[in-house]
Amino acid sequence: MGNNTASIVEQSLTALLDDSSFLPELSGEAREKAFTSLTSILSTPNHIHKSFLRVSLENGEVVRIPAFRVQHNNIIGPYKGGIRFHQSVDEEEVSNLAALMTLKNALHEVPFGGGKGGVIIDPREFKIKELNLICKKYVQYFSEIIGPEKDIPAPDVGTGEREMDWMMGEYKSIHPGMKYRGSFTGKSVVNGGSLGRRQATGKGVYFSLRYMLDDFIQEQNKWLSERNNIFAKTALDHKDKSLRIAIQGFGNVGSVVAMEADKCNFLNNKVVAVSDRNVTLYNSDGLDITELIKYTQANDGDLPIDKERLQSANIKATICDREDLLTIDADVLVLAALGGQIHQENMKEIKAKIIVEGANAPITGDADKYLSEQGTIIIPDILANAGGVIVSYFEWLQGRETQFYTEDQVYNKLYDRMQQTFETVYPQFFGDAFPLRQNCYIHSVMKLSTILFKQGKLY
Repeated sequence: MGNNTASIVEQSLTALLDDSSFLPELSGEAREKAFTSLTSILSTPNHIHKSFLRVSLENGEVVRIPAFRVQHNNIIGPYKGGIRFHQSVDEEEVSNLAALMTLKNALHEVPFGGGKGGVIIDPREFKIKELNLICKKYVQYFSEIIGPEKDIPAPDVGTGEREMDWMMGEYKSIHPGMKYRGSFTGKSVVNGGSLGRRQATGKGVYFSLRYMLDDFIQEQNKWLSERNNIFAKTALDHKDKSLRIAIQGFGNVGSVVAMEADKCNFLNNKVVAVSDRNVTLYNSDGLDITELIKYTQANDGDLPIDKERLQSANIKATICDREDLLTIDADVLVLAALGGQIHQENMKEIKAKIIVEGANAPITGDADKYLSEQGTIIIPDILANAGGVIVSYFEWLQGRETQFYTEDQVYNKLYDRMQQTFETVYPQFFGDAFPLRQNCYIHSVMKLSTILFKQGKLY
């Protein structure tokens, strides 16, 4: 488990130890022992599964590819979490992300535990048949530990509905006669996937910002103005502002956030900068998001990287280095790429006063602490990017009940579920001046701890 997640879990339990209204059945020495047990249980995974996938390449070579499935905790329900195909994957990262899934599901009242998978490859370097074989091998090697009632994988960085379709097909072949529809989520609609699943994370990320700066602030304006709270001041300063948004990452999450911002009638905002693995594009008047999405769809997901390509796509923008996105003069920064993007070396150069985590763990612990002390509002991954797992839960339910929701029904259910969480955590965040991440973790840890205690797991 990563230091950031583990330390915040420990801080949450420390904050709860002296709260006599929480687990009032425990007191004195018994309470201290129980909290020591909780720290141990929640900061370590139940299982770490590792394997080397034996894959025959089309050129005749045989390679062995490291692969992981980490199952953090299943006290609330089956393990649930994506499978990441990326060259930087390692055991610590996958373990940290699995723990984050446990906390995220607890926060949003989704009856799943936390899991995560990873394969150490750059998928762009493999042919389609080779990727198909890697997916099949992953299911073969981990077939005994995954399944609709055990552990339900989903897409993550480097994977999508195509890979989930392949994996579900292999699971079905290995387990003939067994229910297979719920073995993977994030599948194509024709294979039992849910309408709206691909856009769900991005829509949820933008909704977390929009709800805070529109619904919540409009309703609580007077109450917020009376708070002696650095974060309340930041929020009120941005209430009626023309917001300049910069988005790191223009894939499944970032492009959807950009489109949501572009068509939003509730906030006065414009997307002034976007970046991908190659480049940052900037336009102080706002970028043409529709044309940018059209371009990336026709060019393997990449943004235009030179003036000729910009001109042919009829897009007006200044070309900058990809790293420039983080430090551009913007009001809102959406992090929708990879983990560890804001760290000790660049944290003092960040100008945005509101940061939304579309990616998992994109800010290191040191940077998180520093930015929070400056009054920067960080809407954390555990809160903002839960749209994917929430709609994965709807997909899982639809497969079990063999009834399917329309796309509008899916989004309405998603917004309802996220709004319930916002209504719980936003008032406490602006009321007690704890960073929002800490508030979210405390809620998750309370839920998990109560269930662990009631099921007798602390003795």
